[in-house]
Amino acid sequence: MDTLVTGIAQLLPFAFPLVAAVVWLGLERRGRLDLSVRAVAALALCRLLVLVAGLLHHDPRPFVETPSLRPLFPHPADNGFPSDHTAFTAAIALLVMIVRRRVGLVLLVGSVLVGAARVLAHVHHPVDIVAGVVVAVLAVGATLAVRPPSARATTDADLPQPRLSERDLGSRS
Repeated sequence: MDTLVTGIAQLLPFAFPLVAAVVWLGLERRGRLDLSVRAVAALALCRLLVLVAGLLHHDPRPFVETPSLRPLFPHPADNGFPSDHTAFTAAIALLVMIVRRRVGLVLLVGSVLVGAARVLAHVHHPVDIVAGVVVAVLAVGATLAVRPPSARATTDADLPQPRLSERDLGSRS
């Protein structure tokens, strides 16, 4: 059982960018651009939010608080809040969900499994996992508040042109 928990906690996160890449390859050019820009922005924001949250709240890891608990794999005794593994896997899942709902949902379930495995491995508390998901939702949500690059006008011809009435046209002669 420890091997399974360790595998989910440490190896499953590597599957997320691979699945996202396969989804990305299946998109049209415009979709690739949108997902790429959102992913870079969301993951950078996710990293920033993880750092800020960690500065605002300190949560010693379970094996630090309770020395009789041994983590299932070597881990530094640093701040466990929030879980960056959960934040990044959930962010990738939510990004994929924008373009492929079912695949994203499967990844989101996988993200929760990664978090649960990290709790079972004694390297996180449940609140660290919940905070990681909240960070992901905030980061991806912020990218959704901005129009995707492909929706922006790129040339003057793409911009809405004012309609001229016959009167306006007649006055130009």
